[in-house]
Amino acid sequence: MSNSSNTLSRRAFLQGSALAVGATAVTRIGAASLPEAVTQNSAGTQAPLTPPNGRPYHPVVTLNGWSLPWRMNNGVKEFHLVAEPVVREIAPGMKANLWGYNGQSPGPTIEVVEGDRVRIFVTNKLPEQTSVHWHGQRLPNGMDGVTGLTQPGIPPGKTFVYEFTARRAGTFMYHPHADEMVQMAMGMMGFWITHPKDPNFMRVDRDFVFLLNAYDIDPGAATPKVNTMLDFNLWTWNSRVFPGIDPLPVRQNDRVRIRVGNLTMTNHPIHLHGHEFVVTGTDGGWTSPASRWPEVSTDIAVGQMRAIEFDATEEGDWALHCHKAHHTMNAMGHNVPTMIGVDQRDLAKKINKLIPDYMVMGDKGGSMGEMEMPLPDNTLPMMGGSGPYGSLEMGGMFSVVKVRKNLARDDYRDPGWYKAPPGTVAYEWRGTEQPSTFAPDKKAGTDGNAVNVTRRNHPH
Repeated sequence: MSNSSNTLSRRAFLQGSALAVGATAVTRIGAASLPEAVTQNSAGTQAPLTPPNGRPYHPVVTLNGWSLPWRMNNGVKEFHLVAEPVVREIAPGMKANLWGYNGQSPGPTIEVVEGDRVRIFVTNKLPEQTSVHWHGQRLPNGMDGVTGLTQPGIPPGKTFVYEFTARRAGTFMYHPHADEMVQMAMGMMGFWITHPKDPNFMRVDRDFVFLLNAYDIDPGAATPKVNTMLDFNLWTWNSRVFPGIDPLPVRQNDRVRIRVGNLTMTNHPIHLHGHEFVVTGTDGGWTSPASRWPEVSTDIAVGQMRAIEFDATEEGDWALHCHKAHHTMNAMGHNVPTMIGVDQRDLAKKINKLIPDYMVMGDKGGSMGEMEMPLPDNTLPMMGGSGPYGSLEMGGMFSVVKVRKNLARDDYRDPGWYKAPPGTVAYEWRGTEQPSTFAPDKKAGTDGNAVNVTRRNHPH
């Protein structure tokens, strides 16, 4: 969790603004009763929101995010979402002009309890109409949030109200169904958790959530290209890339749940090091215990959610990442030629006469180690971040599950790097090198000599 002193601030977005009749008529509730909108400016992981009222539940922790406070109004849990332009720090050194909710992209996580009556006020501060679809929820058709099909769009400057009962426990998402290609490409999305009525059902010690999203932002620019279909250059978790993604601190032997939702344009095989897990939930609900099997990777398709669970038995710093290699890099260049094995020495001498600072790159691979190179303003290196043994050479969809013996039950602060016991770290061999021998040929006889095989052409 971020140790930043930034805290939630309250502001009234609606003073003097006009109100519209939405999915539920605002006028029926009364303008004076609108809850204040709460905004968040910090990009660090915020402490879990302990429920101040209503039914009890075990709160989740949103990676590099937060949960939206509510108020109780005659037994109804009321939230206020504000769709608006935001500035999101993708990682230190780069900020992006995005669209989101309540000061951030993605928007805040909404947490309710199965059976809660929920009322969500949605104020539109975008330059175009919008709506909110409650992905995976069972609700009245007119609350489903599809512009033109189940409701009119929310015009700029207006507020609509959605009201329904959270009918089943599970993990869900919210996002627009209005100019979807633009609005989702600009970062409009959020997580929704409906906790079970019984807080001890499927209870875990730590429950993390985050969304997979992606952006195409040219080096030196700050606004995503919204017409991109496949060639994204920033693969993000909650609109953050490594080294800007916070770690997941875990107490040893904790039962841990990680819920991941995918709102990118492709699938992502999420891989955990050092532990095996089971998939215990999807956006359709909890999986049957009889259907679960141990895994170390699970593929999450577009529009899907997966909840994985494991017992954190192994102390250490364990990588958690997408296993598509290009998704653990930043600001990739799709037209960069491969120079591995190309001798550039003579060429480099000629170029150095014109450009004294020119460096040969790529002839031995992509690793740049500790090299620091000039970049355009507001651009991240392809890979970066420092670990206890040097450069991590990772970017994009990458973080670390930090399992520690002495972590307090509700402590989500970064415990620092793991100090491995002596004799448990890979090391350089300094002994005598043995001569190499070749393994016997698979077609060799008992004396190790190759066996001649007659090849015959068979008729097709």
